[in-house]
Order: sequence, then C-alpha cells, then structure tokens
Amino acid sequence: MVYHGNYFTWFEVSRIELLDQLGCRYRDLEKEGFMLPVLHCEAKFLMPARFDDSLEVIATIGEIPRARITISYEVTKGADLLARGQTVHAFTDTSGKLVRPPERFLQAFSKHSTN
Repeated sequence: MVYHGNYFTWFEVSRIELLDQLGCRYRDLEKEGFMLPVLHCEAKFLMPARFDDSLEVIATIGEIPRARITISYEVTKGADLLARGQTVHAFTDTSGKLVRPPERFLQAFSKHSTN
C-alpha cells in the first residue's frame, strides 16, 4: 500500500498544475512577492492505492479566494475514489503578512470558475 504521506505530495503537485492551468504559475507569484503557506491540510482515505497503480489527482478551487484559498482534491484509480483531501492556504507577502490575492489571479480564477 502507498504511504499516506505521499497523498500530500500528490496534492501539492496537483495544486501547482492547477495554478499553471489558471495562468498563474506559483513561481511567478513568488517572484511578485506572494506566498501561499499551508494553514491546514486533511485527507480522508477511502480505498488503498498500491505500488504501480495509475492514479489521477484532481484539484479544484470552490470559492473566490480572499486572503485565504481552499483547494479540494480527489484521488482516483479509474472509477474508484481512493481519497479526498483539502488544503487551506493564506496569501501572504514575503514577510508573512496577510494580503489579498493579486488581481490577475482573481481574474484568471473567475475566467475558469464553474460557479
């Protein structure tokens, strides 16, 4: 069985890919002085993943972010839902002070949002 801590690595990879798809690469956000530290993370394991399984991890942002952003995750193997998870992040400047997300991030989110 896959070690449970690996799911959080998969969540991070999926989160970075989601930001790329929105056109707001995390690397670029950092260059602009924005950080997204994790405030909370959780996972619920429904079925085990095993070595050499082909998995898909989907990350979604449900609500328009303000100073915090919540990202939900689903890990699947084919039609089987293996795990669900969530991370909560704060938008901060490089000193750790809470800030609002950059306008271009909000515009990109609104453009791709299904809400």
